[in-house]
Amino acid sequence: MVTDSSTNWQIATVRSISDESPRVKLFELELSGAVKFRAGQFYDIRLTAPDGYQAQRSYSITSSPDDMGSIELAVELISDGEVTSYFHEAVEVGEQIEVRGPIGGHFTWNPSLPKPVLFIAGGSGIAPIMSMLRHRRSSGSHTPALLLFSVRSYADILFREELEKMSDDDPGLKLNFTLTRSAPPDWSGENRRIDREMIVAAVEKLAGSNSLPDRAYVCGGSNFVEAMGNLLLDTGMGLRSIRTERFGP
Repeated sequence: MVTDSSTNWQIATVRSISDESPRVKLFELELSGAVKFRAGQFYDIRLTAPDGYQAQRSYSITSSPDDMGSIELAVELISDGEVTSYFHEAVEVGEQIEVRGPIGGHFTWNPSLPKPVLFIAGGSGIAPIMSMLRHRRSSGSHTPALLLFSVRSYADILFREELEKMSDDDPGLKLNFTLTRSAPPDWSGENRRIDREMIVAAVEKLAGSNSLPDRAYVCGGSNFVEAMGNLLLDTGMGLRSIRTERFGP
């Protein structure tokens, strides 16, 4: 049964758990009441201790809206994080978790939009963008898209194999991974932080030197998002064309 309400808490069952990187685990949650969502939205997670103490956090959906009945969440282990520590150290398949959602409307993307789109992710900020790219694939969209994905090291490139297969199967999707710290000896990608030159090159590759993408989506830590937003404005992209989602202080 599909419900239109996203304000009520419901019970979700952990269907599977997998390691995506040394610090990120993927949790597939089977919902007791399937709720339609848009690519880019998130769910609240609430944990309640035996003494009644509660902790609540929000996590972006990484799965496609076309996957009904369950959602996938990427949970990064954060030092001193109550919820992330519990998920990484204690949660097991079959466990029931309180969830509420989907939530959010500004940072969403519809694959029916025909104009080129630029995605910029920093670290686990790939989570909502992964939902968008999966939705693009599952819907059969041919919207030109380019992903700039900045991480610290090669091991931190979340969903790397899936993203590379998406790009191999669809010439309309272009990828640019960049490592900000260590790089393996055979690394052929970028080894620096995303800068204006990189964004300009991405824009030109995506839409041609005489036009800009219709929209850009940026997700990551607060400092990363602010820096990327300023760089996009500097290239001439309008403020209303830039959608951002941030986490952390």
